[in-house]
Amino acid sequence: MNSKYKFLLSNTGLFFISTFSSKFLVFLLMPIYTAVLSPDQFNTVDLMTQTANLMIPLVSLGIPNSIIRFGLDKQYSKRGVFTVAALTYVVGFMALLACYPLIVKITFINQYVKYLYLYLLCSCGRTLVQQFVRARMLTRLYAVDGILATVNTLLFVYLYLVKLNMGAMGYILATITADFISIVFLSVISSCWKYFSLKKASTALAKEMLAYCLPLMPTSIFWWITNVSDHYLVTFITGAAAGGVYAISYKIPSIVNLVSTIFTEAWQISAVKEGQEENPEKFFTTVFKAYQGIMFMGGAGLILICRILVDFMVAEQYYESWRFIPVLIMATIFSSFSGFLASIYMVQKDGKSNLFTMMAGALSNIGMNLVLIPKWGAQGAAIATFVSYLLVFILRARGTKKFIDINISPLFMAVNLGLIGALSFIMVQEINHWIVISIALTAVIVAFNFMPLFSFVKSLLKSLLGKKKKA
Repeated sequence: MNSKYKFLLSNTGLFFISTFSSKFLVFLLMPIYTAVLSPDQFNTVDLMTQTANLMIPLVSLGIPNSIIRFGLDKQYSKRGVFTVAALTYVVGFMALLACYPLIVKITFINQYVKYLYLYLLCSCGRTLVQQFVRARMLTRLYAVDGILATVNTLLFVYLYLVKLNMGAMGYILATITADFISIVFLSVISSCWKYFSLKKASTALAKEMLAYCLPLMPTSIFWWITNVSDHYLVTFITGAAAGGVYAISYKIPSIVNLVSTIFTEAWQISAVKEGQEENPEKFFTTVFKAYQGIMFMGGAGLILICRILVDFMVAEQYYESWRFIPVLIMATIFSSFSGFLASIYMVQKDGKSNLFTMMAGALSNIGMNLVLIPKWGAQGAAIATFVSYLLVFILRARGTKKFIDINISPLFMAVNLGLIGALSFIMVQEINHWIVISIALTAVIVAFNFMPLFSFVKSLLKSLLGKKKKA
């Protein structure tokens, strides 16, 4: 154990402050959304924001991935990286403006297209500044911005939805306003404009950054397809109301995604830093084993209490959404593992492997959705999402070995998958004595993962405390 673990934990703590506040906002706002918006309205809002999320990698050309990868690398000029990224955003948004006549024809968002453009402009602008702040390792500033954005979003959602009763338009406008304030705050405090220099933006750097990020642009789209195509197809096949209920079911699994996002933001910095050192296998394996234990333990706990959470957090008309949550939590767990392995492709600047594995997941997801949704409705969509992410994880586990040979521990992984799969099946089917059996299975999952995780934490603390004594 050495300072690299301490560095990872320190960054994780700071990103926790930032990301937890912003992601936890989803749960703070759920009672407002479900009380003010009908399932049909919420479905429209969710589809509109998901459509915006699809457009973001197209507008940015995937350049946020290059900002963090090249910005952390000491051999590249930070002024050059920031300038190339900013110019890429300008070109991308101008291309989006040219597509206005086509976008306005999308029926479920055509009355909100102007707000959609503002949403994209502010979201991309905030991402540009945020990623550059991360690349400069200004993690404390990043954390403060997360808290500020959360408070602002809460205030504007209350103003636009509750006080002014603006409906779907208010939902989008609240996000736009909070993002704009965040851009101003980060730009002023970090003096980002000082890093814009056309002299530093060489053609060679631009080509290298684009060569890395362009394959990741379709990767982001395929990731979006795997996450969102089920919602579109559920809406198309079973109706808008069912789509709205299914959209709500994603909110509880986002707790797992919250943990994953917090860790990933910190991990990417450590992965780039340590992945270029000699023999990084031990470090990557140790961290993955601890991460695996946390995700399975946390996922099992959420599955156990998901009905209680749904009953407490959403209106009665959305209650049936709990039935899709266990399978979606399993999908989110393996999505997180796939994201961890993607960091190896990032270290190696291998965007193509990242692309092909995600493409396999997206195509399999669409195919299974078309088969399973007509048979099993929204539950079929949840199953398709889980299988797709499992496939991506398996492909990446095999593909990354040529770069960094992480010991995945297939048997340990298989036992965990079997246990959490059994827990999900028993809860959804409500078999006899399901409550007692579910509690017992959750306890087994916690016990099975506790010792490896405890050993990691014990060794880490021993190492850190030992260094303090020497100092």
